[in-house]
Amino acid sequence: MTNKKVVILYNKLSENPQADELDVLTQVNLVADTLKELGYVTSEVQFSFEIDEAIKQLKEQDPYFVFNLVESINNKGELCYVGPSVLEYLQMPYSGVQLEGMFITTNKLITKKILRSNNIPTSDWIELNELEKIEPYVRYILKPTWEDGSLGLDFENVFYGEDKTYVEKLKIVDRKKFFIEKYIDGREFNISVIGGIIGPEVMPHAEMQFINFPEGKPKIMGYSAKWVEDTLDYDQTQRTFDFNENDKPLLDKLSNICLQCWKAFDLSGYVRVDFRVDNDNNPYVLEVNANPCLSTDSGLYAATQQKGYSFKTVIERVIEDIFKK
Repeated sequence: MTNKKVVILYNKLSENPQADELDVLTQVNLVADTLKELGYVTSEVQFSFEIDEAIKQLKEQDPYFVFNLVESINNKGELCYVGPSVLEYLQMPYSGVQLEGMFITTNKLITKKILRSNNIPTSDWIELNELEKIEPYVRYILKPTWEDGSLGLDFENVFYGEDKTYVEKLKIVDRKKFFIEKYIDGREFNISVIGGIIGPEVMPHAEMQFINFPEGKPKIMGYSAKWVEDTLDYDQTQRTFDFNENDKPLLDKLSNICLQCWKAFDLSGYVRVDFRVDNDNNPYVLEVNANPCLSTDSGLYAATQQKGYSFKTVIERVIEDIFKK
């Protein structure tokens, strides 16, 4: 291999970026440093609605492969698949989940329907044109269909079916952008999987613990819990990799489901599967996150470190998956 050039493609920031959007710059720097350590020559191309300009720069660079860190366009997460679409058009190899898997998993409703068709457990849901299916005394959560990183999701999204005022307000919510999911009161797991020549490997299981949450407060990883530091919500949600022997059957089940998801959505590179586990130890897939955050405070980074893998090893595995036949 003589061409050692790698383009890091990432989303151009919007005019007033918040913490969740700014995080991509941290990822760019971390990936660039690691690629250089591996002997590659890196450059960066921003991706935005000025697609012709991105195409021009990519053609000029003519890289060996592209490391895709495009998470949105103009902070619209539902457009993250456009980056891979352009790379497919240019016939340039690129990292991570490929176009079809990226598009499907970005849409949570399509994801849930495919999970259900593959007999992979996922919580029940109601679309916003089916409000008559809402049952009294059942707890629900209003979730964004497209956005990742808990954008558009927080504690006020959780409601009870008998709350007629809340249900009435749902009639004017855009049904293309939100749906209703049955809220599962239980444990939450975020489990990372990385690919490579040896195939997908489930990383150590991470459980998100909700510390000293008041009685009745929904135990969810909302936007504030994920991104707004120096808040009570942020401080009260903590990741743990410590489990007892009684958890082993559940952890084995979670690992098997992650591998089922990898196959069902034809995933590659690196992903994170989010679960809720009810009080009877039944797991439910909430989301399949393609190309999750790679920054040093991310769940995937923490899980791979827990496994004993350096970030260099992780990136090597991601690169292996690009060229695996």
